[in-house]
Amino acid sequence: MLELEGKLNGAGQRHAVVVSRWNEFITDRLRDGALAALRKHDVSEQSITVVSVPGAYELGSVAKKLASSGAYDAITCLGAVIRGATDHYNYVCGQAARLIAQVYYDTGVPTVFGVITTDTIEQAIERAGTKAGNKGYEAAAAAVELASLGQQIQ
Repeated sequence: MLELEGKLNGAGQRHAVVVSRWNEFITDRLRDGALAALRKHDVSEQSITVVSVPGAYELGSVAKKLASSGAYDAITCLGAVIRGATDHYNYVCGQAARLIAQVYYDTGVPTVFGVITTDTIEQAIERAGTKAGNKGYEAAAAAVELASLGQQIQ
């Protein structure tokens, strides 16, 4: 029996982190968490590219360009969508998730959904580095693991 499992060792991997500027008081923390994870798991500074986009809706299209370039082993998409008084939240969350997932399916480059979707600012703060951990860190660690697994499958 052959058993494959991704490793949390990013040595030699190339990563892109795409970060939404909308709600940047949250997304800056997610970005910092993602960078900490990449560094902890041996991804070199020279192998990390951080790309800033206006909002969560734009994450997928930029991730697609990055993945299609062939320059990256994995992409981590980070954003924060906080529910408001309109239906806008539903459209942005659904489309962001769909487009980010589509990048992975279309290109084969692991593209991780690190977009937090919350009802309140307090919940977003909890997921960006306080009580609920840092979802940016978790997303980037998953990207390292998926890139490792992909290398084993090839």
